Amino acid sequence: MKRHQYISPVSEILNHSRRRFVQGLTAGGVLAGLGLLELPAWAAPEATQAGGRRQVLRGTEFDLEIGELPVNFTGESRLATVVNGQLPAPELRWREGDTVTLRVTNKLKHHTSIHWHGIILPNAMDGVPGLTFGGIAPGETFTYRFKVGQSGTYWYHSHSGFQEQTGLYGPIVIEPRARDPFHSDREYVVMLSDWTDDSPDFVYSRLKKMDGYYNYAKLTLGDFIDDAKKRGLSAAWAEKSMWDQMRMSARDLADVSAATYTYLMNGTTPAGNWTGLFKRGEKVRLRFINGSAMSFFDVRIPGMNVTVVAADGLNVHPVTVEEFRIGVAETYDVIVEPKDDRAYTIFAQSADRSGYARGTLAPHTGMQADIPALDPVPTLTMADMGMSMQGMHGMDHGSQTDMKGESKKAAPAMKCGGGMVMDHGSMGGSKDKDMGGGMMTVKHHAATEFGPGTDMHADEVSTRLDDPGVGLRNNGRRVLTYADLKSLDNWLDPREPSQTLEIHLTGSMERYMWSFNGVKFSDADPIQLKYGERVRILLVNDTMMEHPIHLHGLWSEVETPDGKFQVRKHTVNVKPGHAISYRVLADARGRWAYHCHLLYHMMAGMFREVRVV
Repeated sequence: MKRHQYISPVSEILNHSRRRFVQGLTAGGVLAGLGLLELPAWAAPEATQAGGRRQVLRGTEFDLEIGELPVNFTGESRLATVVNGQLPAPELRWREGDTVTLRVTNKLKHHTSIHWHGIILPNAMDGVPGLTFGGIAPGETFTYRFKVGQSGTYWYHSHSGFQEQTGLYGPIVIEPRARDPFHSDREYVVMLSDWTDDSPDFVYSRLKKMDGYYNYAKLTLGDFIDDAKKRGLSAAWAEKSMWDQMRMSARDLADVSAATYTYLMNGTTPAGNWTGLFKRGEKVRLRFINGSAMSFFDVRIPGMNVTVVAADGLNVHPVTVEEFRIGVAETYDVIVEPKDDRAYTIFAQSADRSGYARGTLAPHTGMQADIPALDPVPTLTMADMGMSMQGMHGMDHGSQTDMKGESKKAAPAMKCGGGMVMDHGSMGGSKDKDMGGGMMTVKHHAATEFGPGTDMHADEVSTRLDDPGVGLRNNGRRVLTYADLKSLDNWLDPREPSQTLEIHLTGSMERYMWSFNGVKFSDADPIQLKYGERVRILLVNDTMMEHPIHLHGLWSEVETPDGKFQVRKHTVNVKPGHAISYRVLADARGRWAYHCHLLYHMMAGMFREVRVV
């Protein structure tokens, strides 16, 4: 049994069986749970569905013990960080209005923590070491206690180092006090995650040293020839030259891929085939949670539509689709109605199309349906990068010369915690059919964005919510977008925001540096908000990657480009070449974390403290 060893340079990774890495072992999982080791008494699991064994803990008093156990998903034994001997951690069932007490004991040799993702609670209970408490020292027990003021699907995870990547995450389901408006006959949690046999420190070090280390899908000469046939040699060559000049790949869709990841569904490999049972004609609620460290998933159930009824724990007007993208840390509740006595595949392919998680809905155990082929690998365009083909001043690799003229056109701006006060009226603009609608010209980039930590600056970004994203446009399926999500209620506070913070999502792919407004967390001042203040946050994605941005302790109310209420979320995903605007009511005092939920991006500096005083 090995402990996340530092292994596998590229040549060795290529020698691994790709089928084993992508699909894993049929019986992969916690070795103790497979009878190879004796579980402690507290870790005895109950069967919750066919094909999987997981603790479900209900009530108001909980005892959680964080430790290590060996797991084997690919044929190699590794140590995982587990809770009560489980990966994922036990499913916690609370009830709205109850006060819950959770005693968390640390059996590790180093500090740990648990953050209750999306739960509105007192600052001291949020579980972020260095901001809300000192962490849980080895051998100590920390007691979380708070009143549950919401219902729906949420999750919990470590906020210490890379423990989230090594297994410390689990689902939360909160039952409403009032009658749920969306009836179902049975339900299952479907928790998606990514597992690597390599140490997360090793993965991080490879990303820092070699851009595209895990990207095996880069464009080839054959791809260029195909593009030239479709668009003409001149257009194909012009775009290729721009990518070459930027030293970037149009196929750089994910930092970490199935080159090292095995994608899991409820802690089960694709080969293991997690299964949820149903009876024909039943309404089945599936509570999808993306508990991965770095992976976006595009989810569908071939042969069956899904009706989305909740996003990030909160009810929305039902919308029926064939597919949805779930960003890291997001949750979606969907209801399905199987019409036939047959198996249906739950297929969650990674956004870079390098692998997938897979499970089955079936009337009997042991059944399975065909697994669809992975979709073609998507290719980014200049529009996805917030660029127009007419000019490259938006990506000048650190030179401020070209941007000074643009900056001088902007109205004077006041610095506020790294963001810039901006007129929301600039969210309107022209139409661009490739990006799905309204465009916003970026008139200002802070001086801090020009340096070694930032290698791209968007000059024109889409503001529309109805773009499904790269790899999902025009794929022949009805795909969910933020424009489809409409909360059942309205604004938490009808007041207009007193200020707008324009925050740019920035980074350097080559150096693997990530930041807000070109400033990494260790060099940044806190964002200061006044208690009771109503603010607007405008996120502008200057990078070529999607970023799921999570604000602790406060809701993020996404608005349309013309300022109307859309949907309330705890995690807001911003596509490359896009800007998204949301309102925040600063109704909870304290120091709150604000960060990209891509774990390695957060660790590399895309993190801020929001201080409500």
